[in-house]
Amino acid sequence: MRLLRCLLPVSLALLLSLSAFAARPNILWVSSEDHGPHLGCYGDSYATTPNVDRLATRSLRYTHAWAAAPVCAPTRTTIISGVHGPSSGGDHMRSMVAYPAGQKMFPQLLREAGYYTSNNVKEDYNLPKTPAVWDASSNSAHWKNRPAGKPFFAVFNSTKSHESQTVKPGATPQHDPAKVRVPAYHPDTPEVRRDWALYYDSVTAADADAGAVLAQLAADGLADDTIIFYWADHGSGMPRNKRWPSNSGLHVPLIVHIPEKFKDLRPADYLPGGTTDRPVSFADFAPTMCSLAGLKPPAWMQGYAFLGQFAAPAQPYVYGFRGRMDERYDLVRSVTDGRYVYLRNYLPHLSQGQHVDTQFKTPTTAVWRRLYDEGKLNAGQSIFWQTPKSPEELYDLQTDRDEVNNLAASPAHQAILAKLRAAQQAHSRRIRDLGFIPEGERLTRAGTQAPYDFGHDDTQYPYERVFAAAELASSLKPDAAPALKKLLADPDSAVRYWGAIGLYMRGPSVVSGAHGEFTAALSDPSPYVRIVAAEALGQFGPPADLAAALPVLTALADWGKHDGFIALHSLHALEALGLEKIKPARAAILALPSTGPVPDSRYAAYIPRILGDLRASLGADRAAAPAGEAKKGKRKAAKEALAKE
Repeated sequence: MRLLRCLLPVSLALLLSLSAFAARPNILWVSSEDHGPHLGCYGDSYATTPNVDRLATRSLRYTHAWAAAPVCAPTRTTIISGVHGPSSGGDHMRSMVAYPAGQKMFPQLLREAGYYTSNNVKEDYNLPKTPAVWDASSNSAHWKNRPAGKPFFAVFNSTKSHESQTVKPGATPQHDPAKVRVPAYHPDTPEVRRDWALYYDSVTAADADAGAVLAQLAADGLADDTIIFYWADHGSGMPRNKRWPSNSGLHVPLIVHIPEKFKDLRPADYLPGGTTDRPVSFADFAPTMCSLAGLKPPAWMQGYAFLGQFAAPAQPYVYGFRGRMDERYDLVRSVTDGRYVYLRNYLPHLSQGQHVDTQFKTPTTAVWRRLYDEGKLNAGQSIFWQTPKSPEELYDLQTDRDEVNNLAASPAHQAILAKLRAAQQAHSRRIRDLGFIPEGERLTRAGTQAPYDFGHDDTQYPYERVFAAAELASSLKPDAAPALKKLLADPDSAVRYWGAIGLYMRGPSVVSGAHGEFTAALSDPSPYVRIVAAEALGQFGPPADLAAALPVLTALADWGKHDGFIALHSLHALEALGLEKIKPARAAILALPSTGPVPDSRYAAYIPRILGDLRASLGADRAAAPAGEAKKGKRKAAKEALAKE
């Protein structure tokens, strides 16, 4: 009897625990790479996606879901953390920054709450993962491996729709290229039609992967106990979709199935086979998973739960961003209300079509660029390559689905322009966007802190001053030159950087009028200010200025003496000067090392790409390296990084 009394509480506790597990839903994510809402269930009659279409007939389909970024690593970083990439510092493609103090990846929170967490298989985060995040993350990770009685959170990701699937010389697409709808920004050529057809083939392959996972779930008798999400990580892998933070690069499919058993976790507008126009961001995924699991989302999560016990009211806007895309820097922020799309270009002197090595492997990119150089494109097709970009872009998706008619200067659209501009600025302030500090400098300033923690300390990051400088600099307003000159005397190096780049972006007459300031800036304590000053003087000054600028740039491009971020910025400046201007520095450029220290192997491939391009332009072997350079280990790291593209 005494033994029975002792065992009773234990048995009761066990039963209550099992009951709690049974009452909580399993959660299954079926994701795919590099594809927008090009699915039959989204009204695309060219698509062949029977499995996802069938899922949609019993699920809720979101019409206004936006990825965080138009490329995988930054957008997946936002998903896993619940913190926008520009706030955590994980906004640049293939980077690695310290995790904010006190924060955790959301699967760890689910795991701590009793869930079995498995990921099959892609991670690609710009934040470090601890062993506590996943019970299993591998090609064999599966809900089948969980302990009996545990609810699961399982991820299955298909790579079959990845951008690389269109780089298949000689391949014959299964979809008929003649039936492709060529978007207004692409030229209508056989290469473009073939690439789009191959892309649709790849989406069909990803659909088959989704069908296999869903069939396994049903075969295991788990369909009635499992909430299902189907989503893609950003827009299609086609150029001006992937890597560009407009609707074409950020609009993604999102289909959510919540079984009747868990109808209390459904939103009010849930209807099997129905749609919702609620705006959803990838930053919302983490708090939503917590909410579905019965956990109150932590206050540091920046998204809003859209399902479950702790669902928040719908937000009026969702936001996107573009930072460094592999070896090329840019700074673009975007926002949509579902109809209008607003983009803010903070580096308008850089084109959408910068030479990202991976992007130029797609045949469409090469033929598109060739036709532009030959003057054979119309206005809508030329925007991708032109500079300067407009500082602001505004598109009406109802009348311009391909976003080629910029309404920012339209008198009839000034109210919506002002509204979306204010929304973007307010969002930037709320998350304390770190994008306005050069990538390397933010890491140097943060020191042993996470960039997020440094960025949320106004004594270390005077956000308002830096943001105001970036706004002024990138506005391209010609009357801003006097104010920009004053910024060059600011005690904060990021403010000085924006003062310098703002003057440079306004062209030769403004640079000439700030000659003294730029000459002085060649000795600025910040290498990033020195690089901009040298590029400005070399580009627009007399021969004596070029002679003074080249030694500054070649010295800072030395990866053996400076960190990789400084070297990369300086190599960009040398490239921007053009072949004729850099010829006097040929010997110095060819002597630059193509290896050097990196804070993480994810950064290793970028300098070799730019340096290789420069060497080729100067008539040397792309892979040439100075005698005695220790390159074996770094080349291995670079190859590993390239293999993950």
